[in-house]
Amino acid sequence: MFKKILIANRGEIACRVAATAARLAIKSVAVYSDADANAKHVAACDEAVHIGGSAPKDSYLRWERIIEAAKSTGAQAIHPGYGFLSENEEFAQACSAAGLVFIGPPASAILAMGLKAESKQLMEKAGVPLVPGYHGADQDAALLQREADRIGYPVLIKASAGGGGKGMRAVDKAEDFAAALASCKREAINSFGDDAVLIEKYVQRPRHIEIQVFGDTQGNYVYLFERDCSVQRRHQKVLEEAPAPGMTPEMRQQMGEAAVAAARAVNYVGAGTVEFIVEQRADGTMNFFFMEMNTRLQVEHPVTEAITGQDLVEWQLRVASGEPLPLRQDELRIHGHAIEARICSENPDNNFLPATGTLNVYRLPRCTTFERAERAVRVDSGVREGDAISPYYDSMVAKLIVHGATRDEALARMDAALAQTHIVGLTTNVQFLRHVVTSHSFAQAQLDTALIPREAAVLFNQEKVGLPLAAAALVSHLLASEEALAAQADASGWVDPWAQRDGWRSHGANARQFLLEFHGEPHTLEFTRLHQGGLQLQVDGSTAALRYTALADGALDVRYGDLHSLTHIYKKGHLAHVFTAQGATQIIAIDALAHAGEAQGEAGRLTAPMPGKVVSFAVKAGDLVKKGQALAVMDAMKMEHTIAAPVDGKVAELLYAPGDQVVEGAELLRLE
Repeated sequence: MFKKILIANRGEIACRVAATAARLAIKSVAVYSDADANAKHVAACDEAVHIGGSAPKDSYLRWERIIEAAKSTGAQAIHPGYGFLSENEEFAQACSAAGLVFIGPPASAILAMGLKAESKQLMEKAGVPLVPGYHGADQDAALLQREADRIGYPVLIKASAGGGGKGMRAVDKAEDFAAALASCKREAINSFGDDAVLIEKYVQRPRHIEIQVFGDTQGNYVYLFERDCSVQRRHQKVLEEAPAPGMTPEMRQQMGEAAVAAARAVNYVGAGTVEFIVEQRADGTMNFFFMEMNTRLQVEHPVTEAITGQDLVEWQLRVASGEPLPLRQDELRIHGHAIEARICSENPDNNFLPATGTLNVYRLPRCTTFERAERAVRVDSGVREGDAISPYYDSMVAKLIVHGATRDEALARMDAALAQTHIVGLTTNVQFLRHVVTSHSFAQAQLDTALIPREAAVLFNQEKVGLPLAAAALVSHLLASEEALAAQADASGWVDPWAQRDGWRSHGANARQFLLEFHGEPHTLEFTRLHQGGLQLQVDGSTAALRYTALADGALDVRYGDLHSLTHIYKKGHLAHVFTAQGATQIIAIDALAHAGEAQGEAGRLTAPMPGKVVSFAVKAGDLVKKGQALAVMDAMKMEHTIAAPVDGKVAELLYAPGDQVVEGAELLRLE
């Protein structure tokens, strides 16, 4: 076994590899860019070497610098993780030339499987089922049109050197083929430097099922069963699970043996994934076709680890050091069901636009262990609270993996674990993932690659919390905070009664009014502490009793009328992030009592309550305004926020223009 390895990657996969290395008493070396100088993966390894600038081309793709770092630190082998250089045959060859072990397949296998057309020709010879199509070298446009006509529409045009959905077009009828082909070729040449394409039959209601394979240097091969990766957005995976729902033992064996045949055809060594497109027929049966082989460890490998009880990174290290496979095919078993969710910094409601920012709050569910039956939750993450998500790398923040005895149990655990995931500081897909997991199609295992568009009505722009519960949670948080402050006495036990802000009075009820913004809409609520005891809350004219209990972990058990939820509140300035069992939301509230003495000080100055973008101004310099009048609108945290005049006055100056990005506390305009 190796004494020291270098991990040529970053983020969660670098941390993942380092954890197994540490368990096996193998020293690890991290590499890092300028942006990653203080990253979690650097701290996770025993040594670290700086390799260049923040952009991947200046650091993680500089294989000559990575090899130099391995040699200078005495590493014997390099683990490439996934992405970056993991499927680069030149890098694999350079490692061997430098006397280093590449923890992956031989360069010849990477090359053979790297081009879609050539790999499919190879698979055809090996007897692996293929989708009817054309994979030839002749790229004459007229010939490609004739081949598409022969195959029958709809067809799929795919860049031969492609991946990630780039250079791919579905064509429904012959008259659209020429334009789609031209578009595909333009995208392929720009993305991959190669405009060669292949044509395939477009499979209806397709599922994406992949087989985990392993080979060693003694010629042994096994398959570690399948993963269903059908839930995708923009041809990229969102949720993965193992085993695949509806898989029969017979079909599992057929697909597994086909995957092993694919691996044997290229003398594969190490971890690899053979991806199949699965056709769901009207009679309920399924047929599978080879799609491609990923010559590396996959992002979704933890679900395979969960159902088999095996550490695939350990398998990689043992095989790369010359050991035989740890288990034979007949020794592998499936235990229960596992699901993985990719938590990404992106806005699903805005076409999954990637987001950047700082993880001001990063609270994850309590993890257990898959080694025993009670271990049900795992998180693979490469970031910590306070870290920034930069624009240089992939938007994935973490992988949340759950395991259960059955799929239904795993589904329930996934929703509960997502509900316990609290991220503040950037937009994420956590709530979207909850919507997918609880959607009818996913819950009933009605899986295909069109699940997300089919369920769009219940996946996007969903507000599951609602104003009454959000308002009740916010008021409960305020009251609990004031009670905690009141309980803090000095050494003599004295509590200053004049320092309290609870609005107490000697007789009668007292009321406090709040001005709210919820999804850009203004609201008013009034909290009343009854003289005979009890609390009442009025939201938009509707009144109900409010009760709450502060729990040890910072949570609040909130009851408002018929509503009941365990809530967590993270408040910064006037903005509160509300997390409940039903979902998560944001709300802005200004307490008129707490801020009664501040209006005069703020009379000439209006500031941004949080980072965001100026949408519009409702006034111009010289305008006379009244207290409470809307002056400007900001967009932040997926909501529009109205900035109102705190007093009567005259607009002296607008300090920004619509479209400008502003930081928290930036002065937007001045009043006289």
